[in-house]
Amino acid sequence: MSTHDLYTIPAELSTWNVEMAGSSRFTWEYDDGRDRMLALYQKGKDKQWDSAKRIDWDLEVDPYDVLGIPDQTIAIHGTPLWERMDDRQRREVRRHGAAWQFSQFLHGEQGAMICSAKIVETVPDLDSKFYAATQTMDEARHAETYARFLQEKVGLAYPINQHLKALLESTLSDSRWDMPYLGMQVLIEGLALAAFGVMRDITTKPLPKQILAYVMQDEARHVAFGRMALRDHYRDLSEAERREREDFVIEGCYLMRDRLRGRETWENMGLSKAETHEAMEATEHSEYLRLFRSLLFSRIVPCVKDIGLWSPRLQQAYADMGVLDMAGQSLEALMRQDEEIAEKLDAARFAEEEAERHAEVAETIALGESSQPSQPS
Repeated sequence: MSTHDLYTIPAELSTWNVEMAGSSRFTWEYDDGRDRMLALYQKGKDKQWDSAKRIDWDLEVDPYDVLGIPDQTIAIHGTPLWERMDDRQRREVRRHGAAWQFSQFLHGEQGAMICSAKIVETVPDLDSKFYAATQTMDEARHAETYARFLQEKVGLAYPINQHLKALLESTLSDSRWDMPYLGMQVLIEGLALAAFGVMRDITTKPLPKQILAYVMQDEARHVAFGRMALRDHYRDLSEAERREREDFVIEGCYLMRDRLRGRETWENMGLSKAETHEAMEATEHSEYLRLFRSLLFSRIVPCVKDIGLWSPRLQQAYADMGVLDMAGQSLEALMRQDEEIAEKLDAARFAEEEAERHAEVAETIALGESSQPSQPS
């Protein structure tokens, strides 16, 4: 089945072409490299995995209850609009919400793949080119995984959100080599990583938990890559250059915040204009979504501070968004947690498979023994 058959909103059949600027940079220095970056590159090579084998695609998923989480997490829960809905409509709300969220993950991963490829092309340092090449493969695997999940398990998809599309376009069309890092590695990946983490931790369903945990294991390295490269580069920026990048961060954070409203889901569920407005009002005032939005900046804010973009003006923008307190988050601790959760999932799954194999062997032996003819006394 074509993905276009799954879209709730018609998506253009042609490709989306973004005019890119900048130079392809070759370097003839093959010997020297930063130890931290080369260690990350080695880790990127060591941690490659196959989505078809590592993920248990035989696990069932209810498309009307993809994550298995309480309805209290739905923005309109408890409102008059929710109370007027019957069971069928509520099931559709759950399905469309999950389809929209995972669709944006999918489109973001394709964007990350293209940004990573651009970093390989434009970054001046060979060690950064090496690592970005492993990330390009990671992002291809993530896009493959989310596409399969939507096609085989959810059966519904949404085109790219306009706010995500706008940030991707401004990131890719900038001629400066550091902007794909800043737009993708820090903003888009940082927000996605936090969203994956919230959903990984609250879902009660094993398949989405596997997918989110394994993708996060990769993404934590990607954010670390962006931090290393930009922290080194931004030490030498002029005040004017620093201000330009802070403007980009502020605009990008507002775009990412607005993306979370998901207006298109309400507009494409057969609601009237008045009901759509009612749903958006509930989205604006949902306490759960307010907390969710705040948590989504838990990776971005400390990363922006770490790379040296931390003027009073930028801090005020984060205060206005209500996320300034996220600056105290430890990125290292969060990354260690991401690694550990994925490894524990692997260990639990391997232990279960080993137990099943032992049970099969024991059953085979028992069957063999029972089929042996009895010996005469």
